[in-house]
Amino acid sequence: MIGLIVPRLSCLHIAPAQFTMAAFSQEGKESELMKADLDRLMQFRDLNALIVAGNESPNPFRYYLSNGARISDGLVFKLRGADPVLIVSSMETDEAAKSGLQVLSYHDLNYSALIKAANGVRALAEVGMWDALLRRFAVPEGRIGVYGTGDLGVFTAFLPELAARCPGYQFVGELDLSIFDEAFLTKDADELARIQSVAVRTSEVLRETWDFIASHRAQGDLVVDAGGTALTIGAVKRFLRRALFERELEEHGTIFAQGRDAGMPHSRGEESDALRLGQAIVFDLFPRESGGGYFHDCTRTWCIGYAPDAVQRAYDEVMTAFQIAVDSFEVGMPAKAMQETVQNYFEGRGHSTSRSHPGTTSGYVHSLGHGVGLNIHERPSLSHLSQDTLQHGNVISIEPGLYYPDQGFGVRVEDLFYIDQDGALIRLTDFKHDLILPMIS
Repeated sequence: MIGLIVPRLSCLHIAPAQFTMAAFSQEGKESELMKADLDRLMQFRDLNALIVAGNESPNPFRYYLSNGARISDGLVFKLRGADPVLIVSSMETDEAAKSGLQVLSYHDLNYSALIKAANGVRALAEVGMWDALLRRFAVPEGRIGVYGTGDLGVFTAFLPELAARCPGYQFVGELDLSIFDEAFLTKDADELARIQSVAVRTSEVLRETWDFIASHRAQGDLVVDAGGTALTIGAVKRFLRRALFERELEEHGTIFAQGRDAGMPHSRGEESDALRLGQAIVFDLFPRESGGGYFHDCTRTWCIGYAPDAVQRAYDEVMTAFQIAVDSFEVGMPAKAMQETVQNYFEGRGHSTSRSHPGTTSGYVHSLGHGVGLNIHERPSLSHLSQDTLQHGNVISIEPGLYYPDQGFGVRVEDLFYIDQDGALIRLTDFKHDLILPMIS
């Protein structure tokens, strides 16, 4: 999926463990590598502790530190040099314990008395709970890193209250290159195995969706079923959601956009639209493990029955750009160099790019790719503005595209890759790149 990734200012290399496709557990122990890197990164930032907060919303930071514990709320606390500690409702202590980490309940931090004293205002009670947490673990005064997800309005009011309650501490965030950006930058063996598993299952869904559409027939310029009912984008999305569910994957805003909508990179497509022969369809599929976890990201462009000349030309150029990007790769290279190579090609073919015409909505309008992991968009960024470096253990998308909404089409092709210990770029997406999707009847 296309996304805007702000370029970072510097890079601390995190060496991943050797990749293996051995069996893995979603609730396995946190790797020693990850713990050591976090402590080193905390020391670099002069952080005495980390606190990751959040509500019931997906929270990749909490997921990462908690070994993927299936909790719906709560904090994760990490003192530098020590394992993380989970602080959860007493209803979730058993789930939290599956992480293999120490677990405290809100009761252990006197939450009931705190919320009573705060007249039922939960955020004020949590101020007291954070104070109790810091005292319980004798955290030295100084800098505490605050991360997570939640309501910005609440946290805007929460942090001054916290600073007043705990005057010996500085509660700090990061504008760029956060500790989690660093930790997510490279993937260890278990992470790569899980991403590979999602890639295999996602590729199966691509294949089944192709076959599902191919099982229909043409009636005029429409795609219809055996009874003559038009196949709609909504029907295709319902089919792929079932296919994902059967593979324990979650759909995450799939793009299935036809015609002019395909020319707008983030148009999801209109569910009521009937599929038509010869229309470019951009199909961007980026599911993750059910219940939160690792993503896969891939895109195909299909024309059912036949491809108009303009779409075929654009597709051929996109596939050439894709191969140029792959061929240009070298481990240790600036990430922007891959993007610049593709921009040079497209500009040489007469297309506008985000470099030659910033803000353009026609031509090659976005970056070449991005990191993928617990977030669909992570570092490194493959933008021409990026200052990232491609290194062992990165998992990256490569996704050139051309967009001409006023001409009624767009084209994008995307595969996911990882960079192995030998510096090789290994393709994870296992599905053909064919443009024309023929129907069986």
